[in-house]
Amino acid sequence: MIVARRAAVALAAVAGAGLAWSLAEARAYTLRRVEVPILPPGSRPVRLLHLSDLHLTPAQRGKVAWLRRLAQERVDAVITTGDNLAHPGAVPTVLEALEPLLAKPGAFVFGSNDYHGPLPKNPLAYFAGPSRLQERQAQLPTEELRAGLAAGGWVDLNNARGSLAAAGSVLDLVGVDDPHIGLDVMPSPAERVEGAAARIGVAHAPYTRVLDGMAADGAELILAGHTHGGQVCVPFYGALVTNCDLDTSRASGLHGWPGVRPDSGGAGAYVHVSAGLGTSPYTPIRFACRPEATILTLVPRG
Repeated sequence: MIVARRAAVALAAVAGAGLAWSLAEARAYTLRRVEVPILPPGSRPVRLLHLSDLHLTPAQRGKVAWLRRLAQERVDAVITTGDNLAHPGAVPTVLEALEPLLAKPGAFVFGSNDYHGPLPKNPLAYFAGPSRLQERQAQLPTEELRAGLAAGGWVDLNNARGSLAAAGSVLDLVGVDDPHIGLDVMPSPAERVEGAAARIGVAHAPYTRVLDGMAADGAELILAGHTHGGQVCVPFYGALVTNCDLDTSRASGLHGWPGVRPDSGGAGAYVHVSAGLGTSPYTPIRFACRPEATILTLVPRG
């Protein structure tokens, strides 16, 4: 009986320590850096800041301050892959956080949490498959957010094409609205923007149909978020879920899709999935999966 009681106390202590760590880790914002060799030989490097899954509420002042400091980094352009909001009153907070970055060339797509507010959920439900919208989710001020980002000069890539000029290169862009809630419509095929150094695909949720479509469209790099990198991961193993049909080995980071990198001479693309910077306000934890933004330095092939 005494042994059992001691074991229960020890287990409770371990669980409490794990919870405390996961609450702290959710605020341990990290800036990652990676090189992607997709530019033509002789091109200058292009530093692209990839943001995703901010899930901001008006009270998250630390996250706002951290995002604003990113403007001090050497960045040539910014692309955000959605889920900016986690509160009906958060649009001014998002625009405040991004205000120093809006001076740079940028582009955006939306995620489901730019349309619908979060609800409490049983975390174990994610093991049953991707989450689904519920009728009682509040409508968020999507058009206010769209107007604010567009007023800063950023390109709206929701089911659209566009381009950015950055560091002496032109980037040809193609994007879709959130695949997770079935809003994605791949834009009609188009010739590459004249003089473009690379085509970049942009989506919130990295569903395989979207990655396949963008790779077939000629994208050398595809950017996405949504997965939170698994959010609660197993140390030395990684993510257990992605909340979409992407395999867990690609829950975050840079990977080849569909396994053949462009510089190998075959078809395919690089895919960068951001683990994102936020969580639902109802599950404000991360474990073995720090919140992140990434500077992808595009460099010449070969």
